[in-house]
Amino acid sequence: MEIKVERTKTPKTKPVDQSKLGFGNYYTDHMFVMNYDEGQGWHDARIVPYADIALDPAAMVLHYGQEVFEGLKAYRCADGSVRLFRPDKNMARLNVSNERLCIPAIDEAFAVEAIKKLVEVDQDWIPTAPDTSLYIRPFIFATDAHVGVHPAHHYLFIIILSPVGAYYPEGLNPVKIYVENSYVRAVRGGMGFTKTGGNYACSLKAQDEAAKAGYTQVLWLDGVERKYVEEVGTMNVFFVFDGEIVTPALQGSILGGITRMSCVELLKSWGLNVSERRVSIEEIAKAYDEGKLLEAFGSGTAAVISPIGELKWGDKIMTINGGKIGALSQKLYDNLTGIQWGKIEGPEGWSVKAF
Repeated sequence: MEIKVERTKTPKTKPVDQSKLGFGNYYTDHMFVMNYDEGQGWHDARIVPYADIALDPAAMVLHYGQEVFEGLKAYRCADGSVRLFRPDKNMARLNVSNERLCIPAIDEAFAVEAIKKLVEVDQDWIPTAPDTSLYIRPFIFATDAHVGVHPAHHYLFIIILSPVGAYYPEGLNPVKIYVENSYVRAVRGGMGFTKTGGNYACSLKAQDEAAKAGYTQVLWLDGVERKYVEEVGTMNVFFVFDGEIVTPALQGSILGGITRMSCVELLKSWGLNVSERRVSIEEIAKAYDEGKLLEAFGSGTAAVISPIGELKWGDKIMTINGGKIGALSQKLYDNLTGIQWGKIEGPEGWSVKAF
């Protein structure tokens, strides 16, 4: 399918101080748009000036939440090239979300090409300051003007871009995490393994309460027994015990992170003992009390690696590794970002030239 390009006649003013980009505050000049109509399939792929979206007040996405999204980044490398990190995995995961929410599948290879083309069109927006990148947000949503609960017949697939710095204000400094005991985010059989807005909407109450208590994020427990660790609101999570590195198994209620997958693969390639299994908050607390909880960290596209310096579970506060980043967390961060910025030769297919 051909991608038509219409360039803006009124370019935006780019942020001057790249050290103050933050996350999700600025958007580039263009966006990719493609329509789906039942009987015609996906069609009319185009890159157009960034603009508002016109929706009927009865658009089904507004009433029934049929939408999915992804997140990945483009990196400006020292040799002048622009690279993406495992974009094929993101588009494969988008189709996993599509299937669960009854949204028509996209052509994954074409979607990667659309991302590359859009990044090329807006390449002047890719920041160059250390630890900055261009965040890429593909999303799909139902547009039918109909108040009635059923899968839609019409959709929009859009990709927008945003120059970003660190996701957390702490940067690579350890974050404080609040273990949630009252609210439930997802259960097996639900949508926890997808990237859809509903998963994040239902986390807002707990996140707000955690923030008021001085914590950066929420660590969710399973929705049935309320004892097994699942994930942090925006990250998968790892615990480094004495002799074992554990990350919760993918059992249908947590997101299969691309960074999580990459961490597991790297750790195994280094000959370390990595387990993907159920891990209870009681096991973590016991390991902490016995001095066997050496490190904890989150992994995700936005933050890459985010060390966890403190866990609050009820009245128990666990200060991990003295509240400092651990050696393994640092090594993973250095290797992942090194691959992403083209400084280190990673496994085949991990670093992909955008253009």
